[in-house]
Formats: sequence, C-alpha cells, structure tokens
Amino acid sequence: MNRVDKEERIQRIRIGLTGLAFVFLLVLLGTAISRSSDDAAAPPTQNELAAPDQPNEPLAEIGAAPGTGTSSNQTDESNTTKGQ
Repeated sequence: MNRVDKEERIQRIRIGLTGLAFVFLLVLLGTAISRSSDDAAAPPTQNELAAPDQPNEPLAEIGAAPGTGTSSNQTDESNTTKGQ
C-alpha cells in the first residue's frame, strides 16, 4: 500500500465516524425534546383517575343496546293492532 491509499482510507474512516456521531447526537436531541414535551403535561387529578359514573358504551348512547331489539317493539305493535 502506498501512502496516498492509507491517508484516503483514514479520511474515509474519520468521515464515517463523524457522520455516525452526528446521527447519534441528532437522535439523542430528538429523544430529549420528545420527553420534555411529555413531562410538560400536567399529571392527572384525582377526579380523572376515578372510574366514570356511567360506562362508555357507544351502542347504549345511541339507544341500540343489545337485547332491546326490534322483536319487543314488534310484539307491542302487533298487540296494539289486534286490540283495535
């Protein structure tokens, strides 16, 4: 190996290590920023930690709870029409 090849190889290694260090610092900075935004949020109060009074059931909110299907409504309607 001549001297020029050796110097070129050393320069390439330096550039690679510098790039690797730059990427490492960039990731470290990004992690620090994302964690600081998470820490800035207020901790939940005691009321937020308590269980809600009513369960969150989307079907019950729109009135389509299981078990209260149209069969009971149809029975009521058929009894009403028979009685008239």
